[in-house]
Amino acid sequence: AVRFANGRLLRPDSLRFTVYRNRDRAHPRKRHRRIVVSETERLCYVGHNFGSEVMKCNSLCRYFVGVLDKNSGQMEVYNAEIFNMQPLLSGGRCWGSQLLGCFVPLVPALFPRHGVGRIPSLVRAGRDSGRGRHRESGVEVQQGLQRMGVTHRGVCSSVLQMDLCIEAFGTSKQKRALSSRRMNTVGSDIVSTAVTKAAANVIDAKGVTALMQDMAQDDVQNVSAFLPPCHEDADRPEDVYKFEDILSPAEYEALRVPAAALAGVTAEEMAKRAEERSHCSFVLEELKFLPTDERSRDHKARCLWFLDTLIRFSHLKVIKKRHPMGPECPHIISRKLMKNFTSLTYNDGSIQNLISASMKAKITAYVIVLALHINNFQTDLTVLQNDMKLPESRILDIAKALRLRVSKAKGLPGLENDQNHKLGTLSLPLPTQKAPEGQRKRKKMN
Repeated sequence: AVRFANGRLLRPDSLRFTVYRNRDRAHPRKRHRRIVVSETERLCYVGHNFGSEVMKCNSLCRYFVGVLDKNSGQMEVYNAEIFNMQPLLSGGRCWGSQLLGCFVPLVPALFPRHGVGRIPSLVRAGRDSGRGRHRESGVEVQQGLQRMGVTHRGVCSSVLQMDLCIEAFGTSKQKRALSSRRMNTVGSDIVSTAVTKAAANVIDAKGVTALMQDMAQDDVQNVSAFLPPCHEDADRPEDVYKFEDILSPAEYEALRVPAAALAGVTAEEMAKRAEERSHCSFVLEELKFLPTDERSRDHKARCLWFLDTLIRFSHLKVIKKRHPMGPECPHIISRKLMKNFTSLTYNDGSIQNLISASMKAKITAYVIVLALHINNFQTDLTVLQNDMKLPESRILDIAKALRLRVSKAKGLPGLENDQNHKLGTLSLPLPTQKAPEGQRKRKKMN
């Protein structure tokens, strides 16, 4: 099957296609390589199933073509492969030398009933399907090029020489296409001059410093799409990331029933939960320090229950159940998780909710902010990193995007004391936000 990159065929029966295969039939990869060529009134088209420009859909899906026999009413199904037909323009990829050196025609072609006929290129090595005789035009082309002092390798290296060959040996259609290309060609020096002049005008109008600030602001806005709302003009740390932006009053009220079990946990139940690992390490550690005041104890229990739910939710990949966190999770919380922390994807004929890498980063940001509210705006990032199953660099990048100050400290008792933990602190004034610097340089190995 073929697909044209710059349009749709109005009369597909008027086209002739030719398929080429690689000469090396023993090579495990080369033997499957194919090149499809075609010609219209104005342009030649080329498609192939190898190289950097190949369509990825062929490796992700399987395609079939059904041929219906009108007499018997039966359909035969054949394996198919999609070729993206690109117009052959001046300066484009030259495939003439590949056909001459590495590829041979594959008979029958895509449309056997039309016959292979004339190959739409300088190289004519096809076979007439009606008379069954070979054409020798490919040899004539090579001899003509030799008389001109140009080999087929030289043709590929120079667009001018290719145009000369079309003028000397091309068909009338190819000559019309060459004339059309030349009329539509814009000199590269004209384009370069125009771009340089436009860039200079923009720089003179805004200045280099303003342009750099605009670029940094764009990067910051892209990152901020996955972070809680930040109030930079806040006077207190608790107002930088407001609690209401993490949990609305209705959602907070819905947590009263499920969080009651955490608020009333006893020492024996605490030991059992720690042994069964029914909660993440952060929650298990914080349950040891629940306030004695009933109101404060209830507030912290609600926050810990929601934080534990967020972490467990981040471990999922594809959400297949209607209530992924179980029946004890309030409906308003389940709806919040599905709406705010998943992305929709289409798979197996149905729409599914997926926790992508960007959504996991968003969950991590909300977990860090909630942990800051629980721990007086200083939290152990390493414990959260282990609970979220993230690399250290990932959670540190998110913490810096949240404008936290990161420092080193010893781990909590019983949680890898021999390892230096990273503490994240939210304090005023907020550090200056920097745009991402791109990929880190790797250390050289001795």
